[in-house]
Amino acid sequence: MTNHLFDQLLNAGAAAAPAIETAARLYSYAAIEAQTARLANALIGLGVEPGDRVAAQVEKSAANLLLYLASVRAGAVYLPLNPAYTLAELAWFIEDAAPALVVCDPAAREGVTAIAGTARVETLDGAEEGSFQALAAKQLDSFATVPRGAEDLAAICYTSGTTGRSKGAMLTHGNLASNAAALKDLWRFTPDDALIHALPIYHVHGLFVATHVVLMAGASMILQPGFDAGAVIAAMPRATSLMGVPSFYTRLLAHPGLTREATAAMRLFVSGSAPLRADTHQAFERRTGHSVLERYGMTETGMNTSNPYDGDRVAGSVGPPLPGVSVRVTEAGTGEALPPGRTGMIEVRGPNVCAGYWRNSEKTAEAFRAGGWFVTGDLGALDARGYLTIVGRDKDLIITGGLNVYPKEVEAELDALAGVVESAVIGLPHADLGEAVTAVVAVGAGPAPSEDAVLAALAGALARYKRPRRILFVDDLPRNAMGKVQKALLRERYAVLYDQGAPRLNERLATST
Repeated sequence: MTNHLFDQLLNAGAAAAPAIETAARLYSYAAIEAQTARLANALIGLGVEPGDRVAAQVEKSAANLLLYLASVRAGAVYLPLNPAYTLAELAWFIEDAAPALVVCDPAAREGVTAIAGTARVETLDGAEEGSFQALAAKQLDSFATVPRGAEDLAAICYTSGTTGRSKGAMLTHGNLASNAAALKDLWRFTPDDALIHALPIYHVHGLFVATHVVLMAGASMILQPGFDAGAVIAAMPRATSLMGVPSFYTRLLAHPGLTREATAAMRLFVSGSAPLRADTHQAFERRTGHSVLERYGMTETGMNTSNPYDGDRVAGSVGPPLPGVSVRVTEAGTGEALPPGRTGMIEVRGPNVCAGYWRNSEKTAEAFRAGGWFVTGDLGALDARGYLTIVGRDKDLIITGGLNVYPKEVEAELDALAGVVESAVIGLPHADLGEAVTAVVAVGAGPAPSEDAVLAALAGALARYKRPRRILFVDDLPRNAMGKVQKALLRERYAVLYDQGAPRLNERLATST
């Protein structure tokens, strides 16, 4: 029996071929094989057994990626955690996942040890220092990879937790391997590719999608510590692809170095984790000649749909389902499948869908319908060709006076107005309507249009019940680490806007976090 995921990731690349390039070092596939052997030996030496959780809260580095691969190789279950989490937040994940080992940055060791309970604490950093790296350096560079099947867990990734406690999505070897194989073929990755890797690796986009596709293709990655538009553009002449979030592309467009000449060697730009505005999509194509490929995924499923490599990449759409994945749109209350063009709940079925939520049978039962359909919580519609368009999260749906309003429809009209950088439409408590449609509009450094002018501009585009009752102007919209607008935070911040006696907000508000 093989290790279902690890063997597929490491068997594609030629031993001497480059795999991970950092500013300080180039790792070949042979070097990854040797280094993950040392790390896996160190894990076993610390008492980590197959199925044990290994939690890691460390900054992005090649050492971090190698720790992940070594954990999979040793049969452990990897738990990536955002370095920005506070000790109080970290304590919840440790309590819930009950890891055998917690790996943190050296400076955090004392605080992490205080909350680690029975878990052992070791340190690791990108400068090849730390107690775990010192231990690994003493180990043999060969290791008998622990056999694991497709149904065995490879990772637990916690959802972003916009409402209530985060849930741990249980991702199997089969989930991760099947998704990587489908994307590798769909996006035409080969050993000749080099990916600019500027995403974080505590999230499925950077840790699984970007890393797995590269390794399964025998390709290489240029590992950057974070996103810097200048550094990304500088790497393009020796790269072929970039995977990013929408803010990557808006920041690239703001950089004077983004030209057709600069992107001439590139063949693929991918965007995900949040919707890419149609005007950003169009501006990027005009500037570079490249059409950004949008796809749709989530923590629990990896990637579900993708615009095609060849064929129409439709701005505002996330394309048809991946090979082997089924997508349907249903009536939220009944689960009845809806015809093309109707908006409803997006449900997904396929080998990419997680095994459920860690130690949470109640939430697992709520998330699945009969036949293995996973209820995503996203609202969308399929067109006649099978292309999916997402209109928002179920929890973001606004019901005002008994009528449904989909925020994305209103946001599209707002975003097209002069002076509007971006908008977020939310529902706020209202004594008469239940919820009042409210727009929070980012205007950046430029002059803000007036509230009356915006409302007047919407009058000819939207039915009266869809139009915001208030327009709140801000400098920036609050976002999480993956660039998604935090509407829950906005709803909390302006919860009493329509309460009788609440002060009227006319001034431009600063909501940066």
